[in-house]
Amino acid sequence: MAFGWIDEQAELRRRAGLERTLRPRPADSPLLDLASNDYLGLARHPEVVEGATSAARAWGGGATGSRLVTGTTALHAELERELADFCGFEAALVFSSGYAANLAAVTALAPHGSLIVSDAGNHASLIDGCRLARGSTQVVAHADPDAVRKALRTHDGPAVAVSDTVFSVDGDAAPLTEFATACREHGAGLVVDDAHGLGVLGDGGRGAPHAAGLAGAGDVVVTVTLSKSLGSQGGAVLGPARVIEHLVNAARTFIFDTGLAPAAAGAALAALRLLRREPERAARARAVARELHARLTAAGLEAVRPDAAVVSVRAPSPEGAVRWAADCRTAGLAVGCFRPPSVPDGISRLRLTARADLSEAQVERAVGVIGETRP
Repeated sequence: MAFGWIDEQAELRRRAGLERTLRPRPADSPLLDLASNDYLGLARHPEVVEGATSAARAWGGGATGSRLVTGTTALHAELERELADFCGFEAALVFSSGYAANLAAVTALAPHGSLIVSDAGNHASLIDGCRLARGSTQVVAHADPDAVRKALRTHDGPAVAVSDTVFSVDGDAAPLTEFATACREHGAGLVVDDAHGLGVLGDGGRGAPHAAGLAGAGDVVVTVTLSKSLGSQGGAVLGPARVIEHLVNAARTFIFDTGLAPAAAGAALAALRLLRREPERAARARAVARELHARLTAAGLEAVRPDAAVVSVRAPSPEGAVRWAADCRTAGLAVGCFRPPSVPDGISRLRLTARADLSEAQVERAVGVIGETRP
């Protein structure tokens, strides 16, 4: 029977408590949201919404083609210029998603004969980029510069180290300065995914590489998403102009994918300009994360100290995590629920987003619900 193995896989997921389901949300959800990645609270900001609607009115509902045919508008070019300038890089290239940006950066910068050194805690999009690249991959211990250095010593040829800047599961930050030092000792490049750093870390939210003094470096390439702090959709690669030119000519997820919808580009550009004008939003997101962590640990919960805006709380089991998240939802609180295979260490968690627009009362309410519903 065709696809008969699917039923067996479904039963295994059910027994392990790892089933996943889609849950459409209404436009006016009454839930207190600590599950989304809207770190700065900009997804519904009037200026961001207007940026999307005005772009749609001007350019239409879609990009109409790949970026190299009809999918590049003046709006895309404007967003790329301002994004590169804000983050301190020479050039930028916008993609239809952060996932596509990561696939592009890793595959195009790791040709046949090269070595990719990948952190064990990396996001799935970076992992998939390593799998698709023609170079060979060594996975090394999490956030360990010496492990990166040791792996690079084994290879005589082009090499690149790949890492998140802020890891999405526990919200811990990578040692970027030490990674860069290890790469430079061996003439290797460094590619980092700043999806959870842009808008939260660095001067006015300019990102983790900017905070680490790596912005604009000729051997550093950064990927970002427009769907978290900027409240829109899409992704981008930032780096030296010659690297960006190479991606235009070699990155398959750029060449063969329809361009980012103008509405998303317009929303991201409006959010970026708003962040420039209100840089205090970044510091507020970090402050909320610290407050969540302090209150959760004071309540006796095992929470990981956040380096950015992600706060994770350990759960006793996959089933316990699912039940805990469901009980929170019943009590009016939306939280993330991370279980294997999404977590590299096999430990299930509730994942909380610290948003810049959360009030003290909302933080107190969220911690209360999480504590009252703990398994």
